[in-house]
Amino acid sequence: MTERLLPLATMEALLKKAGAERVSEDAKAALKQLLEKHADNIGKQAVTAALTAGRKTVQAMDIK
Repeated sequence: MTERLLPLATMEALLKKAGAERVSEDAKAALKQLLEKHADNIGKQAVTAALTAGRKTVQAMDIK
């Protein structure tokens, strides 16, 4: 079972907001996979930044 962190409906909404009239299931799944991969990388870097600063709490500046 795959973890549903980002709903496919949200992927469709993002693509439609970008101008797509119709969005395939494959396109939704591909966007979801890509965004979750990037979010995972950003999250790991943010945790490292917080720990390096001597904090347990990840803050917005760690994400940026």
